[in-house]
Amino acid sequence: MDTPPVSSIVPGTPPASEPLRDSFQQLCDVIARLRSPTGCPWDRVQTLATIKPFTLEETYELLEAIDSNDNDAICEELGDVLLQVVLDAQIAADEGRFTIIDVIARLTRKMVERHPHVFGDAQANTPEEVKQNWERIKAQEKEKRHRTSILDGIPIDLPALARAARLSKKAARVGYDFPHRNMLFDKLNEEVRELTDELFPGQPVEIIPAGVEGDPVPDEPIDDPERFKRVEAEIGDVLFVIANLARRWNVNPEEALRNSNAKFVRRFRAIEAAVQAAGKTLDEVSLLEMEEYYQAAKKRE
Repeated sequence: MDTPPVSSIVPGTPPASEPLRDSFQQLCDVIARLRSPTGCPWDRVQTLATIKPFTLEETYELLEAIDSNDNDAICEELGDVLLQVVLDAQIAADEGRFTIIDVIARLTRKMVERHPHVFGDAQANTPEEVKQNWERIKAQEKEKRHRTSILDGIPIDLPALARAARLSKKAARVGYDFPHRNMLFDKLNEEVRELTDELFPGQPVEIIPAGVEGDPVPDEPIDDPERFKRVEAEIGDVLFVIANLARRWNVNPEEALRNSNAKFVRRFRAIEAAVQAAGKTLDEVSLLEMEEYYQAAKKRE
């Protein structure tokens, strides 16, 4: 059975059952073969624990593809993420835990249960009402799992900035939050002062303008382990407040930092291109020249 062109598919239309069944079965057959005694030596020895880093890596590659808006890349990376799901489920089946059918059935049941306004009699006419229903049902599920804290259920392996925002959001739902979001700037100043006190104990901080040139001053490591821990803790506190600020303005801090990383890469590559066009190397230009190239790239953007 031929599948219709993507452009002709009506939104909300599921894929045709026969090609879906055949293609998914073929994928499951391939993964099972790789895990079989006559399959791939690498795939045979994988466990749920050893495959974790690849799952995380593929997820980030999918995010990068989505940022690029490249349909071919997005399609390929979605396939790689799906591979991780099917491979994890096959590993679990080989260990006698559960199968991919259990995974699909449980996910389907959860989606139906969490959308009673679509599959039941509940009412939800706005995205906010949908969100409230979702959280209420999640809370009921949490009680069944005997979770002891409102913070339970947030994955420890989430990127730290994203997890910070999730933790503070959970706490805010029960009232543990600044009444006014502008108060967070006072908290940020407080944390920066505490960090400064640890970095420069008992001495005033010398503020040097960023545009001033001079000989490079080497960074000095913190030799005292206890002081290092205190500095690390204060930097963590600053980042936690930043994540809170992002949350209160409905910004995903992880996505914001990803975008800033990408922006820095673009502009630094513009520096490299400008230096190369001038017939020089990076070692042959000054910091001030590189900054001029950076600002030119920024202006073009």
